[in-house]
Amino acid sequence: MGEQTKENPLHISWHDSMWIPHLNSTNVMDYFAERTNPFYSRDCNNEFIKMQQNTRVDQLTHMQGVEYMLLHTQEPILYIIRKQHRYSPTQVTPLANYHIIGGQVYQTPDLGSVINSRVLGAVSNLNSAFTEMQSFSHYHPSRGYWWQFRNQGDQTEQQKKEKEKKGQVKKEEPASLFQQRRVDSLLEDLQTRFPYKYPTVPQQPQNAQNQPQEGSKAGMWM
Repeated sequence: MGEQTKENPLHISWHDSMWIPHLNSTNVMDYFAERTNPFYSRDCNNEFIKMQQNTRVDQLTHMQGVEYMLLHTQEPILYIIRKQHRYSPTQVTPLANYHIIGGQVYQTPDLGSVINSRVLGAVSNLNSAFTEMQSFSHYHPSRGYWWQFRNQGDQTEQQKKEKEKKGQVKKEEPASLFQQRRVDSLLEDLQTRFPYKYPTVPQQPQNAQNQPQEGSKAGMWM
């Protein structure tokens, strides 16, 4: 069987209704560490300290690996938890953030995901606008391009026929006067700007013109 695709963590949430009425800043990390929470990793340092009862929580700063920390609280509604990889007491790399709102746990989207979502939404709206605009554009070789909008909305053929019988439908002009005569006007404009230059016939010299006449006279005397 094929490998199952992993669900996007940005599209899921988790909560435990038993904890929500008693949730506060002192037990929110225990709430986040519930086994049914898909955002919590069992291989983290928090789980190791939880199993070692004699180890204090502040020992996390002296360990290396993945850990969770409470980043921000706004009781009783908002808690932000960060997942990070610790290399030393002063060096950490953030991996993900999670926010708890009213007991619901969500993964906070990163900046790239937010920009990607906004761009996709804008492109989708632009594509819909261009598709609808294209349906209003028409072309004919003798008329060219023109716009024809649906002023009457989406009506059935039966409703259109009934309105035509009652004379309620206004006939639209097939094209404006400019559209009908635009080719002629363009040609006239081009002819005015660039008038046709007729070729000039070169004039022959007088000697060349007189020679045939003298020859013809000599023939007459003979």
